[in-house]
Amino acid sequence: MINFFSKNKFIFYLCNMILIFLYLFPGSVLGWFLYNDLSLQPQITPDFIISTNHVYAFLIISTIGLLTFNISNQFIYISLYLIFLSLALEVAHYFIPKRSFEFTDLFGNLLGVIIVLILFYFFKKNENSKT
Repeated sequence: MINFFSKNKFIFYLCNMILIFLYLFPGSVLGWFLYNDLSLQPQITPDFIISTNHVYAFLIISTIGLLTFNISNQFIYISLYLIFLSLALEVAHYFIPKRSFEFTDLFGNLLGVIIVLILFYFFKKNENSKT
């Protein structure tokens, strides 16, 4: 699985482009497809303190990113990129019409990235201790 993503980096780049498009589009593209209404956002699970949709999105993109760039010297760069992406996309909502900056979304973005970073850190640490 890891070799599949590292040999096919276009998957990570394509997922990035899709995420950025969905994030920066003024309105909800998914709501338009599902409900024929740009103002409705589909909700996968109910929100608690943070936006669960954002957690899921960044769990997926972070996992694909870390599987794609699994070499140890690239771990820091991809980690910083994912954190910056989660911050920049949510801050961009402040300037996009029909979108709004929300701290619950920002914390959801960051939580999704941080969960995957912690898991990959422990997997890498466990992998290194076996050798």
